[in-house]
Amino acid sequence: MIIPLPDLIPPAEELGAVHFVGIGGAALSGLARLMAERGIVVSGSDAHDTVLLDSLRELGVRCFVGHDADQVGRADTVVVSTAVPADNPEVLRAAREGLRLWPRAAAVQSLLLGRRAVVVTGTHGKTTTTSMLVTALLACGADPSYAIGSTLTASGLNAAVGHDEVFVVEGDESDAAILAYTPYGAVVTNVDVDHLDFFGSPEAYADVFDVFLHRIDRSGFCVCGVDDPGGQRLANRSRELGLQTVTVGESASAMLRAVDVEPVAGGSKSEVVRGATVLGRLTLQVPGPAYLVDALAALAAGLELGYPFADLTRGLAEFRGSARRMELKGDAAGVRVYDSYAHHPAEISGDLRAARELAGSGRLLVGFQPHLFSRTRIFGAEMGRALAVADSVVVMDVYPAREQPVVGVTGALVAEAATRAGADVVYEPDQALVANRLVALAHSGDLVLTLGAGDVTKVGPQVLDLLRASEGEDPG
Repeated sequence: MIIPLPDLIPPAEELGAVHFVGIGGAALSGLARLMAERGIVVSGSDAHDTVLLDSLRELGVRCFVGHDADQVGRADTVVVSTAVPADNPEVLRAAREGLRLWPRAAAVQSLLLGRRAVVVTGTHGKTTTTSMLVTALLACGADPSYAIGSTLTASGLNAAVGHDEVFVVEGDESDAAILAYTPYGAVVTNVDVDHLDFFGSPEAYADVFDVFLHRIDRSGFCVCGVDDPGGQRLANRSRELGLQTVTVGESASAMLRAVDVEPVAGGSKSEVVRGATVLGRLTLQVPGPAYLVDALAALAAGLELGYPFADLTRGLAEFRGSARRMELKGDAAGVRVYDSYAHHPAEISGDLRAARELAGSGRLLVGFQPHLFSRTRIFGAEMGRALAVADSVVVMDVYPAREQPVVGVTGALVAEAATRAGADVVYEPDQALVANRLVALAHSGDLVLTLGAGDVTKVGPQVLDLLRASEGEDPG
């Protein structure tokens, strides 16, 4: 459900006891951790028990499995995930009793107050760029607080309270949540088109970033990716507002860019230039141009915060990715298996470019799960065309998340579009059979990539199990 932002957001220490509905998700679990580490009494509930709940219980957070009105207890503030339906009994009780009922973004802003906040947002690349920036700052000897929509490989956490004044947070634009924040600095990776189920039009979606610019401290900065028209327009608007504006990207017009890019095994090497000045060398252990641009955005933000280029790039060189962002799940029978959260056509294209690089002379096999009926209806044809880069594709049915089924909208729309684009495609609506389909296609030297924002992440481990079982078979 979508809960409106409150007019007034007090500091977190004034919220009293805080109860999270949907505490097991990547977003709320991190926020609950931050509040618990700052001494706030925290509780929460989720439909399923997860390792994230176990880690919160270790901090003294009372976590319930299942939803019941009594679990709200004596909470003063109730924070609700967008995935929670409006008829949730805990939400209904909070509303009935007149408790402070907040969306996640309001709770994050309560933690940002008094800190030097940097919000990383944009249509694509938010999680990776946020993770890169935190990793780079840690390499500088900094101790920032952070909240990320995925697990940071360096710490194994998605959020932590640091001792420095800097607080780095991934800002979700999908429901205009970034308008809760008043940061010192911001990174806008790009401005494409998405979340039309909420915004209704590309213009309304782009407008949220423009409004966000007005919330950035005028003594601060804005880093803008300018490889897309929306990002370039935003950069121009940022300058008009008088913000210190740094543009990044592959585009020759970008202030900070990489030149003499050399792909290496699993990553790249390049020189970084700012205008006509060569700043130095950047080495990455993550593949593809999209991740290189994300690294430039993180580097630009680190420089604006006053940290040295050499230390920032050392941190970026150590970055090995974050969960579900071109994450290597393992290898068996000579086949490597990766998993990625990519679900928008532009993200699919970017990750397939990276995967093609990783595959080398091997074939690229993709298992793709469309995310949301609304997104599949709008972008299904583009998804299919993007997938056609792969050698073979298994398309799953739509992962509904918070949405109800829409007649005529299935994974078949994507599969048909990929077929028209010349791809070798199988539409497999039975998720239990997807791993078998991929294994039947795979040979030694190939790369399997699972893509999507839903539970397709379960398929990669299943593929590895089947491949390992085949290795153990008696060849006779």
